Amino acid sequence: MNDDLLTRESLLAFADRRREGFEWELRNLVEMPTVSADARRRDEMWRCAEYARDMFFRYGFEGEILETGGNPIVLGRMGRDPELPTVTVYNHLDVQPADEPGWATDPFRMVIAGDCFKGRGTTDDKGPAITAFYGAIAAREAGVPLNIQFIWEMEEEIGSPSFQNAMERHLGKLATDLVVVSDTIWVTRGKPSTPAGLRGLMGFVLSLETAEHDLHSGLVGGVARNPLTELMKVVTTLLDGETGRVLVPGFYKNAEKPTREEMEGWLNSGFDVAVFKRDHALKSLRTEDPLKVMKRIWGRPTMEVHGVVGGYTGPGIKTAIPPRAEVKMSCRLVPGMAAHETFERIQAFVAKHFPDVIVREDHGLAPFRGHVTGTCAEAVKDAYRFAFGAPCAFTREGGSIGAVKIMEDMLGAPVYFLGLSLPSHGYHAPNENYDWEQASGGMALFARFFESASQIGELRQAESKAQTL
Repeated sequence: MNDDLLTRESLLAFADRRREGFEWELRNLVEMPTVSADARRRDEMWRCAEYARDMFFRYGFEGEILETGGNPIVLGRMGRDPELPTVTVYNHLDVQPADEPGWATDPFRMVIAGDCFKGRGTTDDKGPAITAFYGAIAAREAGVPLNIQFIWEMEEEIGSPSFQNAMERHLGKLATDLVVVSDTIWVTRGKPSTPAGLRGLMGFVLSLETAEHDLHSGLVGGVARNPLTELMKVVTTLLDGETGRVLVPGFYKNAEKPTREEMEGWLNSGFDVAVFKRDHALKSLRTEDPLKVMKRIWGRPTMEVHGVVGGYTGPGIKTAIPPRAEVKMSCRLVPGMAAHETFERIQAFVAKHFPDVIVREDHGLAPFRGHVTGTCAEAVKDAYRFAFGAPCAFTREGGSIGAVKIMEDMLGAPVYFLGLSLPSHGYHAPNENYDWEQASGGMALFARFFESASQIGELRQAESKAQTL
């Protein structure tokens, strides 16, 4: 192993030399509209998977497309030495839709403005994927004794519905000692942070039908049932709209509260309410207390309304009573909570108080409690300090990544996070972007982590021996 190629200066110089190639690969991936929620984009999914597989080949790696029963998974490999440890890096190449107003440029044409890369998927999650890939190239050039494999999924944005089936189908070729996920967001620029937990997700839909067609409100208004009005009452019975508190009995029963040590780490993470509001374009919050904000987004479950369907929404007012309506909702879950059990509580509550309302379960994702101690956690902290010159804080992620719990359970390997995105990068928002500071630092981050991971077997043995003394 050539230690001279693994200094911070050498790795940042490596990044500068590779910048043109990085931008080329990222542009080609961004300009494939891999919107997994749109079934019409299935051909784009396969085109992107084939491009990614061929990219591994071009750089001297192995590449393979895995069938899943849904959109494909791309598996890339650098090394297969059974005597060496294996690290698996997970990213996803599917993206959110980009049809919302507010885009200043075509979302599927990458624009480079100085050190900023603009376009759908630049930060979520194609930019971090290519960053990790180049970090592996740097580790290979330095002779780091490690097997590195990549799992690039194409259904993360729709809850990874085919991922478990893919793991079961291809488990024999996915053995690993450790999994690293690069699909998370720092609290703020210049202050690295990484989650030690993810909230889960449970989606559901309320629906009510009271007639066969639109009704004239002058002829039947006052006696006809209005499904929109009634569903609004259901929502306010489930949820206090002002405070966000869920009113379903037992909803919080199994929710594990964050520990004092965790909250101390959060307070040291550099979180700033004003910056949080600015980065997310928030005009107001339910609370301005920093710890309460962090507890609400990282450590407490939620219930949210995402959309109401029904009635007339065109210009002016159409004085009709709609025959049917639905409300799209979801809950974010914390460790200790189970998606289907939470749904059953909500379904039983609605059935008791509103027997005409149908509650339909959508996809669910389990919450995940991460790891903050041990050799791998120390390697994570060391890599961030090395690459970005600042200590890393362990926080939690308010969002969900469906594949994480599946990988840890099925591969029998611990999952850690090496995220690179920033709040200002606009996850799921118009004008999504990524930047060279995070990309170049990220290449150094991954190379350093791979160097540490090559010694994980020895470090774990020493750690185990120390614990028995």
